[in-house]
Amino acid sequence: MKLIFVGDPMCSWCYGFSKPLAEVQGAFPETSLEIVVGGVGAGATEPLTLAQREFRLGHWSRVEAASGLPFDRETFKARTGFVYDTEPACRAVVAARLMVPSIDQLSVFRAIQHGFYANGLDVTDGEVLAGLVAEAMTGMGCATTAEAFLAAWRARETVTATHEDFQQARAWGISSFPTLLLQDESRLYNLVTGFVGARELRALIEASINTSVRGTTNKRVQHA
Repeated sequence: MKLIFVGDPMCSWCYGFSKPLAEVQGAFPETSLEIVVGGVGAGATEPLTLAQREFRLGHWSRVEAASGLPFDRETFKARTGFVYDTEPACRAVVAARLMVPSIDQLSVFRAIQHGFYANGLDVTDGEVLAGLVAEAMTGMGCATTAEAFLAAWRARETVTATHEDFQQARAWGISSFPTLLLQDESRLYNLVTGFVGARELRALIEASINTSVRGTTNKRVQHA
């Protein structure tokens, strides 16, 4: 069995959700975790309007209240002409996966999130992403340089693989992030969509694994 986290590093609720997911991940050592990036704002070309900025800040406040995670609002407010294109950050997760298939994808995902939300970094910039992810990978024992990562991030195969992730999420009918799936051989089940805390998340995963083992019915996802 494996868990599949469908999300986007620049989705604030995914930022909140990644914390309890990281907390409970170790409780299921026989269940691997993979990430499929959803591209919630991939390909955006227009700068955020004031209304769009305030809309996001409203979500940030709710995520902070639910998760206790930090947000650097002032840097976000001060950044002018910011295009909220999430494709580069999503591609960074995929680049790390292609470079080291066994890497802890959630740790890479969270490093990008922390850089953007807590430290106010511009994770639409490839060089910023390269510094963040290379440091995270090296800290996990997968030593790489920012230059090597940037080359992998720019590679055509990485761009293609990222868009394949976007297409896979759509094929599963997933349009809300975060979503957590459980895959058991060819069967795919939707465990949760949206934020939940660690205790509830652990109970949902345990119940779904037990139900799947018994062969009884879960909420199936089409096109597994």
